[in-house]
Amino acid sequence: MMFIARRKNLFKTFKRMYTTLQGSEFGRKHLTPGIGRLSNLVIEKGEGCYVWDTNGKKYLDFTAGIAVTNTGHCHPKVVKAVQEQVSKLIHGQVNIFYHKAMLGLIDKLLPKMPHGLDTFSFHNSGAEAIENAIKVARHYTGKPNVIVFQGGFHGRTIGTLSLTTSKTVYRAGYGPLMSGVFVTPFPYCFQCPVSRANRNFNQDNCCNKHEMELELMLKQQTASSETAAILIEPILGEGGYVVPPPGFLKYLRKFCTENNILLILDEVQSGFYRTGKLFAFEHFGITPDIIVMAKGLGSGFPISAIAVPNSLTKSQIPGSMGGTYSGNAVACAAATATLEVMEDPSFVKNIATQSATLMNGLQEMKEDSSNQIVDVRGLGLMIGIELKSSNVGLATKVAKTCLNNGMLVLSTGSYETIRFMPPLVVNDKEAKEALSIFKSSLKEANRS
Repeated sequence: MMFIARRKNLFKTFKRMYTTLQGSEFGRKHLTPGIGRLSNLVIEKGEGCYVWDTNGKKYLDFTAGIAVTNTGHCHPKVVKAVQEQVSKLIHGQVNIFYHKAMLGLIDKLLPKMPHGLDTFSFHNSGAEAIENAIKVARHYTGKPNVIVFQGGFHGRTIGTLSLTTSKTVYRAGYGPLMSGVFVTPFPYCFQCPVSRANRNFNQDNCCNKHEMELELMLKQQTASSETAAILIEPILGEGGYVVPPPGFLKYLRKFCTENNILLILDEVQSGFYRTGKLFAFEHFGITPDIIVMAKGLGSGFPISAIAVPNSLTKSQIPGSMGGTYSGNAVACAAATATLEVMEDPSFVKNIATQSATLMNGLQEMKEDSSNQIVDVRGLGLMIGIELKSSNVGLATKVAKTCLNNGMLVLSTGSYETIRFMPPLVVNDKEAKEALSIFKSSLKEANRS
């Protein structure tokens, strides 16, 4: 009888493995190869900081769907709100009528916004929200050009590709792209040529070369009279999880005001407490003209938004904004529940606690030169670990090794960088598990 039971269990195991193999093969056959992918896993469920594949294998998820599931996978409060909304109204088209779920979300967002940003437009993705922010800026100012920063990522549509410079792979072969876009250096102090030549210049003592480059741009490439907006991620996302020097965003706010240029902050990846504050710009003591938000807003449901002063939109012609699924009722309900989860004081306190645990552990690893870590940086639970750039492909190798060891992480940027972006509900046990897996994976990848 025991032998028969073992055979049955073995058969079930092989059946699960075969089902997973079939699933990944089916995906490879029918999904466009233009979608990059960390693995061929077929995921069946998620809870908190973990996901399980169809074989029942458990993975610690330090990608959070690329900083999306900030409340963790399938947070009970979000699930309950979604289930209740589905039974009432699934689709309420924004160009036809208002619906209660959207109005409730606006009511929840309004008191959290900086003073004066009191008007919203809801969309489906970060890219779509960025495009609409550019529309608002161009329409309001009557000016065509936009300045962006080297290493920035703003989306994969033709419009947002034109604004994206984090990697050539996103743009290659898709031209011609949108005109009127000008690129200036982001203050990436660790890789700045001035800092590399003289390490007296660093994050806390910036050479301000990027400020000179920006000022020169208005003299040489796009005059302030033809520049509608400057668009920036307060912390570079796909560009390497790079935090700017402390005074840079204040300088940029002043520069925009003096030159009659709108300041648009792309908080798609850094928003909704990813850095320990609702928005990353709050660390720097400024207020933008337009905020773009997505990812963490909906706990996995497709929703994005822009927040602007009403004065910027007064002259818009009805019908010039909107979209079939914009402000979907179910996504709005998920977003409202997400914000309610984040209002618990223990939620934000946990981010600071686990950030300290992870940063301290990574700094300890950095002290061991054999790990080839050259920089550990970030705010909150948006953490970048840069490895020696001379070891080309090391970050990808480390991510693959972590995967084999039961942990999901992603590389980022043009340099060899790994990013930690766990669900913000990560606990002490999970943070320590992540450090343990990462440390052993790092050593294993360096040996191979």
